Amino acid sequence: MGSAHDRTAAELAARLAAENADSEIIDVLQLFPLRLGSALRRGYRWMILHAPWLYDVIYQVFFIGKRTVGTSPLTALAVPRLRRLVAARSPDEVVSTFHLAAQLTGRLRERGGLPCPSTVLITEFAAHRLWLHRGNDRFLSPNPDNVEEIRARTRRSALQCAPVVRPEFARIVADPKEVAGSVGADHGDRLVLVSGGSWGVGDVIATARTLARSGRYTPLVLCGNNAELRRRLRAAGLGPGLGWRDDVPELMAAAHALVDNGSGLTCHEAFAAGLPVVIHRPIPGHGRAGALAMAGAGLSLHTGTAPALLEALDLLADERSRKRQADAACALFSSMPAQAGLISAQKEGRSVPR
Repeated sequence: MGSAHDRTAAELAARLAAENADSEIIDVLQLFPLRLGSALRRGYRWMILHAPWLYDVIYQVFFIGKRTVGTSPLTALAVPRLRRLVAARSPDEVVSTFHLAAQLTGRLRERGGLPCPSTVLITEFAAHRLWLHRGNDRFLSPNPDNVEEIRARTRRSALQCAPVVRPEFARIVADPKEVAGSVGADHGDRLVLVSGGSWGVGDVIATARTLARSGRYTPLVLCGNNAELRRRLRAAGLGPGLGWRDDVPELMAAAHALVDNGSGLTCHEAFAAGLPVVIHRPIPGHGRAGALAMAGAGLSLHTGTAPALLEALDLLADERSRKRQADAACALFSSMPAQAGLISAQKEGRSVPR
């Protein structure tokens, strides 16, 4: 619903283009009639910003509840448009990077309306049931610990793949002094990136205040497209809230840590950059589930109180602790790249690097 699924799709398309493959990105929400997809996005955003408890209830009942079905009834409304798109373009493969898209392709594939293979690229570290429609042919997951579970649930092929992030995140070497100057911080400050995703959700102001009051850390809040959050940060005297940025790789290269309240693409980007991650007071539902999964795998730290957050950041000043977490995160990227796991790639005999 935010931007992470779109950015993952864009990076995958760029990799395919480098291999002379044509691709087209379709926003699944645009396949719904009567602008229903836009209404779904607005409703979800309102919940996350103003009533996260309501989203948690929905997640518990419909995403992971024991009686959860594999397909949302809403997908039936988007089936005709997807069927027409497939008929007009005759693709070799369809790849889903969002769970609602995975339900739609699974439903269409299961009923004979999708003649080509369908692969689901799971972008979350904890895969809830709505990702796992059995009509799809293959599942790719960045989490090695849930591959067997996905196979058992779907009775389909499931492979581990590296998180899909832009290569710039692993290549940037930044000058901390230059970066500090570019964001209005003093040279020598220990910069901590604080992220609330593209919508700037969660208790990021409280998190920034905790960091600033410690006297040990300078918060740099990534506000995404939330202009109101930037205004509130300025009013609270918590430094420059950063809007949409093109230099996030440089910021990560110069920072002490990332403090996030989700468990999605920004965390994956930090993993690629070698930047330690602390997931603090994660948003309900998939955010909390992913935070627990990442912490359990040793990829990040998970905190729920201000003292615990500062303790975690202090721990990351120890080079052994920092290296241990960075090495665990780096290992994810030694897995097969996502584009090599596509069914059409393997049918063409292209290698699957490990």
